[in-house]
Amino acid sequence: MPGSPYTDLDRPPLDGRGLRRALITPDSFWTRLDLRAETGSTNADAVAAATSGEPEGLAVVAEVQTAGRGRRGRSWQSPPRAGIATSVLLRPGVPVADRGWPGVTPAAYGWLPLLAGVALVEAVTRIGELPDELAVGLKWPNDLLLGTAKGAGILAESVPGATVGEPPAVVVGIGLNVTLRADELPTNPTGLVATSLRLAGAEVVDRDPLLRALLRGLADWYGRWRSAGGDAEASGLRDAYLRHSATVGQRVRVLLPAGDELVGSAGTVDPEGRLVVLAADGEHRVAAGDVLHLR
Repeated sequence: MPGSPYTDLDRPPLDGRGLRRALITPDSFWTRLDLRAETGSTNADAVAAATSGEPEGLAVVAEVQTAGRGRRGRSWQSPPRAGIATSVLLRPGVPVADRGWPGVTPAAYGWLPLLAGVALVEAVTRIGELPDELAVGLKWPNDLLLGTAKGAGILAESVPGATVGEPPAVVVGIGLNVTLRADELPTNPTGLVATSLRLAGAEVVDRDPLLRALLRGLADWYGRWRSAGGDAEASGLRDAYLRHSATVGQRVRVLLPAGDELVGSAGTVDPEGRLVVLAADGEHRVAAGDVLHLR
């Protein structure tokens, strides 16, 4: 049947009923799973839900994105059912008495895309059964590396509160290439070659267990971070990120938001989530930018 999600048996549709049964339980952080056959951008959908007042715990998932969002306004399209495109709605500034979570100051929100990266790399390495010799890590601030190629990207967006004094919400979007073929890979404007789990040699490319592991990992790390009041060190998040970092220790070129560049050695990620770059003129702490690893 034309348009059927079963026409490509190598890319079956996600099991919405099974995912909801597994993820939305009485004690779960997740409150709603919005699985869409097609959408422009899962981030845009989650931002709209945040603006309308939906509580945190929403996960929007799309089988096809026609206008996915990336850093610096970049956009792309994804082939049907070839990857995981999901965006989650978080409200870290709102205390949750039942869970013992204090409100987190917006100054700590910069850790949220890094938190998502840790959950993603852990899910991929645990479920994907990648080759032992393949290096899997995180390129600061928002890319999953499979070897030296990009397998996923992360984008966090702040959503202003509806009233004066209401803390902003945060939408975190994740796009993971699962079964993309070589001729379907996106082009990265920064020159980083793209790949997918299948092209990288993963034995498991079933999106259902990958998505379950990712969302469970996100909920777990978010709960630890919230319980610690957004303290990345007390929650263990900073140590976990540094263990998975493919950037720390590398010589890097950072393309800064204003258009200038910074070249030096990536020393560490500081307690605020900033990349510490040791350049010829001294130490720089970078809160945002595109990082290129130099050989």
